[in-house]
Amino acid sequence: MNKLNLVFLDTETTGLSTEDRLCQVAYKFQGEEKNELFKPALPISVEAMSVAHITNRMVADKGPFKDSKMFEDLRNIFENNENILVAHNAGFDAEILRREGLEIIKTIDTFKIAHHLDKEAQISRYNLQYLRYYFDFEIADAPAHDALGDIRVLEVIFDFYFAKMKEEGLTEEEVISEMLRISALPILIKKFNFGKYQGEKIEDVAMKDRGYLKWLLDQKLKAKQSGEDESEDWIHTLRHYLGEKATLF
Repeated sequence: MNKLNLVFLDTETTGLSTEDRLCQVAYKFQGEEKNELFKPALPISVEAMSVAHITNRMVADKGPFKDSKMFEDLRNIFENNENILVAHNAGFDAEILRREGLEIIKTIDTFKIAHHLDKEAQISRYNLQYLRYYFDFEIADAPAHDALGDIRVLEVIFDFYFAKMKEEGLTEEEVISEMLRISALPILIKKFNFGKYQGEKIEDVAMKDRGYLKWLLDQKLKAKQSGEDESEDWIHTLRHYLGEKATLF
C-alpha cells in the first residue's frame, strides 16, 4: 500500500438521518479530481440546504448517482481491495456510499487521526474546517461544506498528519497501516467536555475519582443498550482509563 491507493472523498447529503442519501460526491484519486451533483432518492432537507447550499432545484435535472459514470468509476476503484477511502468522519461517507450500492473495505478517518495525535488534548474541536484554521493552512478554491472544497482541505490535513507520523521513523507503508489501525478503533477521548470535570484530563480524574468514571461508564452502557446514545467512544475511553478490557461494538 502507498499513497497511490488513497481516494480522498467527501459527500454532501440530504440530511443526517439513517434514511438520507447523497446529492454531491467529490473525490481525488491518483492526482485527478472528480466532482458532481446528483438527484437523490428523497428531497434535500432545509437543514442540509442551509449547510451545503445545494437546493432541490439545483439537482432537479440531474441523474441518480447509481446510474452515473462516477458510480462505475468508484466501483472499479474500490473493487481493488488495496485502495483506501480517506475521509473526515469516514464511517459516515462509507455508510452513505453503501446505501447507494458501493461497499468500502478500507478507510482512513482523519477525524480519528487528529484525535489520536493530539496527545495533550490541546485542540478543542476536530472538525475539518476547525483544523484548517487551527493550523493556519492556506488552501485556494476550497469553500467550506462543498464536497470539492472539502476534499482539498482533507488532503492538506492528511498530508500534515502523514508527515508527523513519518517523523516518528515510520515508512510510508507503515504510516498507512497505522492510520488504518487507528481508524478501525473507537476514539480515545482525552478530556471531559461536560460535567463537573469539564476541561480536565480523563487520566487525571481516573487517579482522583475512579468512582465517577465507573458511574459514567455504567450510564453510557445503559444508553448504548437502550439505543439512546452512540456511546462507543466513551465506553472505549472509560474502560481504557479504568483498566478494563475493551469491547468493540
